[in-house]
Amino acid sequence: MGYDWLTIILALIAVVIAWKVFKGIVKTIALVVILVAAALFVFGGLG
Repeated sequence: MGYDWLTIILALIAVVIAWKVFKGIVKTIALVVILVAAALFVFGGLG
């Protein structure tokens, strides 16, 4: 359970970095990929 908080914090940091660095559709794609990856890691995937 300890890694869940770490993953969420790292995902938020990645979102902030992506928000500052990327523009337009690339920003949207990067944010979606970051959030989906964090959700899959925290909630254990689709199975």
